[in-house]
Amino acid sequence: MKVYLYSRYERFWHWTQAFLIFFLALTGFEIHGSYSFFGFENAVFLHNNAAWVLIVLIIFTIFWHFTTGEWRQYLPTTKNLKAQIEYYITGIFRNAPHPTRKSTISKLNPMQRLVYLGLKILFIPVMVLSGLVYMFYRYPLHGRIESLGIDNLAPVAYIHTLGAYILLAFVLVHVYLITTGHTLTSNLNAMITGWEELESETETERQDDVKKS
Repeated sequence: MKVYLYSRYERFWHWTQAFLIFFLALTGFEIHGSYSFFGFENAVFLHNNAAWVLIVLIIFTIFWHFTTGEWRQYLPTTKNLKAQIEYYITGIFRNAPHPTRKSTISKLNPMQRLVYLGLKILFIPVMVLSGLVYMFYRYPLHGRIESLGIDNLAPVAYIHTLGAYILLAFVLVHVYLITTGHTLTSNLNAMITGWEELESETETERQDDVKKS
């Protein structure tokens, strides 16, 4: 059955956030000196402005999550967690049935809940805070930020760069997981149109019975 799973705003912030992460990585690694594309000064300008756009998007999205109740989608659970991990490691390659069923009140499987919650309460806040420190550091007299207890930007830069690699790894894995739906493009189409073809309980049970027979 076809279900309207993702609202317009949900799809908007998803794609906008993905674009901003890639753009911040592109400009950030140029600032880091990995290559030259925009030019250092332009890369700094673009990176800083894209960061502000992402911060505004995060604020609006937090508000949306709490006003719509969608924050509940990220509540962690251990139910079927082991089965989900086994599915991604081996089951998916032998066409095993998916251990969890997606619905409007449970869009994320147990593994996704843990990963996305970690991103939202740990990695993204660390990236934002380290980026703001980097942005507003002005090399004050005596060469020290007393309130932060650091002598230079090196620790902040290492943390920010490590976070960038983790976010990029997440996005790349996310791209792969897009292909693990009912078809190669079903998850992608759902995040574009909002509609996704979901198996009903009877259909899932019938497939399980066939596999057991």
